Amino acid sequence: MTDLSPIGVYVHWPYCARICPYCDFNVYRDRGRAEEQAALARAIVADLEAQAALTGPRTLVSVFFGGGTPSLMDPAWAAEIVAAATRLWTPSADLEVSLEANPTDAEAARFDGFAHAGVNRLSLGLQALEDDALAFLGRNHDAAQAIRAAQTAARAFPRLSVDLIYARPGQTPQAWADELARAIELGAEHVSPYQLTVEAGTAFDRAVRRGRIVPADEDAGAALFETTQAVLEACGFDAYEVSNHARGEAARSRHNLVYWRGHDYVGAGPGAHGRITTAAGREATVAAARPADYLGAVAETGFGFESRETLSPLEAAEERLLSGLRIDDGVARTELAALALDPARIAHLTELGLLADDAERVRATRRGRLVLDAVTRELLT
Repeated sequence: MTDLSPIGVYVHWPYCARICPYCDFNVYRDRGRAEEQAALARAIVADLEAQAALTGPRTLVSVFFGGGTPSLMDPAWAAEIVAAATRLWTPSADLEVSLEANPTDAEAARFDGFAHAGVNRLSLGLQALEDDALAFLGRNHDAAQAIRAAQTAARAFPRLSVDLIYARPGQTPQAWADELARAIELGAEHVSPYQLTVEAGTAFDRAVRRGRIVPADEDAGAALFETTQAVLEACGFDAYEVSNHARGEAARSRHNLVYWRGHDYVGAGPGAHGRITTAAGREATVAAARPADYLGAVAETGFGFESRETLSPLEAAEERLLSGLRIDDGVARTELAALALDPARIAHLTELGLLADDAERVRATRRGRLVLDAVTRELLT
């Protein structure tokens, strides 16, 4: 580890105006919590200060505000957190500061404030551009608000990314292609289209078990995935990761690349995960999930950690494989030595066209990334 090796910062802001029925993230309703939220912003700064002592000097390449809905926070708090991060670590010349936002009119009115706070990339959760689909997804905005918010964001921030959810029940490839084309016209240089998945314990999970929702089957999902690739590629977007498409290399998410390239990242805020390299090795950190518990942990120890453990070389290499295969670069074979991967399995997957023929790196092909779970299972068996 060099003194100036790259590092990212992930800040989890757990509050939402409403809880979406498909969401299984660590989120809480945003009502009557003003005092708690102000205390949380201060605790996040304190947590970052404590973790900087563990990481030592690094080059800060990204700060990402996720959630939850961080666009509900006071932009002044975001400014304080960004200022702390750039004080604690040396910011790169092209530091990326991203913030996730929902496209309600109330949140769009804060975009200029976040831009002044140092945010230079907005990740806008459009999710859909059809009113009936937005109602099905439990969103608190309509298509007209989504369009207005995207237009406002394009003026306020140098970089704009949009999230969309597809493989909704009854969705056809042609309808999805049309919707995706309309989203591209809004001016985003980065698109993250996610297949709708039904996570255990969510409202959608309960609805499926009661027969109220019938998810798209595997064939329908595959057809919609292929439509996604075709439409975005035709519009100049490169699928540099399984669910992320960028119009040119500069538009790629630097923060997500921190994860997929195996760099360190500090996690602060309730439930945030982190990976940091210390004298003990590669460490996995998890912050206390409930805001009250997180505040208590920071007050008591300076850290928000609920757990902190050193990964074994085998665990670290397995993580590296799982994340690295998601992008075109893949993973250097030297980083996977602890896995003792079977050359015959690699050769077989290469013959099937699922891995690239590369003596230096293990890389999934575009076809392999379509069945990535099966590829990694075969490699790790």
